[in-house]
Amino acid sequence: MVEVKPLFIEGKPFTAVSVQLPKTNLLMVSNETGYIMCGALDVNLLNEKLQDRKIIAGRATGVRSIEDLLAAPLELVTVEAEKKGIFQGMTGKDALLKMA
Repeated sequence: MVEVKPLFIEGKPFTAVSVQLPKTNLLMVSNETGYIMCGALDVNLLNEKLQDRKIIAGRATGVRSIEDLLAAPLELVTVEAEKKGIFQGMTGKDALLKMA
């Protein structure tokens, strides 16, 4: 099942996407600036092979719901995310607010 819902964090609009897959869930919250995602996100690919796209993104692992993704510390972030003040260890919610 795929679920796409609007999400507001401190009045700022985002889109939450949850995809139920066999034995796992794919989770993402995004806006027009960037996104955070579950462990399926390949940050190294974004930083190395897609660096010209300047993608602002972060990855959190061990999350099973959108609520978990918002509360979890980011394990890895892209170089472009760091330029926006988004760093490893920051919660998903705080990172999204930096993208707003």
